[in-house]
Amino acid sequence: MSKDLVVVDRAMTVEEASAVMWAGHAGSALVMEGDRLAGIFTERDIMKALSRHADTGRTATVRECMTFDPVTVDADASVGEALDRMLTGGFRHLPVTEGGRLVGLISMTDVAHATARPGGEPIAD
Repeated sequence: MSKDLVVVDRAMTVEEASAVMWAGHAGSALVMEGDRLAGIFTERDIMKALSRHADTGRTATVRECMTFDPVTVDADASVGEALDRMLTGGFRHLPVTEGGRLVGLISMTDVAHATARPGGEPIAD
């Protein structure tokens, strides 16, 4: 699980948000409203936006392309539970919460690394 979260503003253009994600070596960025998770913006959202029209990256905003109120997983959930949510939902990035508060993000890469570890350790470990 990553605790170094990349955050973008919903008013940013797809191009601006892509640059932030690239600089943070991230495949997704979280969209916050204060302390509340409002959405998630991913590589797939970028590809979808750009597939509409070449100039979309310069004109479309994160708000137009992001997933609102994304599915989350509790920090004490097992890696298997996180993987199940990801496979069921068809996504590769899953925000992690503790007591309703955002504490991290788990990716399919994190899940792959965790499956190499013995035991059913919680994802926050």
